Amino acid sequence: MNEDIKEKEIRLLDGEESSIVNTKDALKLAEERELDLVMISPTANPPVCRIMDYNKFLYEQSKKQKENKKNQKIVDTKEIRLSPTIEEHDIEVKAKNARKFLEDENKVKVTIRFRGRQNNYTNLGEKVFQLFLSKVGDSGIVEKPAKLEGNNMIMILGPKKQ
Repeated sequence: MNEDIKEKEIRLLDGEESSIVNTKDALKLAEERELDLVMISPTANPPVCRIMDYNKFLYEQSKKQKENKKNQKIVDTKEIRLSPTIEEHDIEVKAKNARKFLEDENKVKVTIRFRGRQNNYTNLGEKVFQLFLSKVGDSGIVEKPAKLEGNNMIMILGPKKQ
């Protein structure tokens, strides 16, 4: 920016026009207009510069970033833990909570932990997942199907698109 530009010649973008000028001449032109000479593309040959109000440019950039941040929807991941020996009523309660999370447009990570001898009966976990999915109903879709990772079987549900 301004005096930090060390090249002798630059390509100056001024409105719709572009021309190759001496850096000192471009600096004088920027000072006459009370603006800054800003290098846009330092890797081009010759480097490309523009005359602009740099502080105004930074301010507008920060406003755009704040606006984009406001419009951004943050998706949280909620976890529900089950066991392979869970009773049906407990599944209903957990499914009701999962539906609530999915309606708030959060993802739900459903985990079944196998302990000791339960590791030999992972098919029970798959049955529990099927029962859980039938209770959740149409509130969500399966983003990642049930998969055994170590002692845990994990499935991820996402909210349904409207």
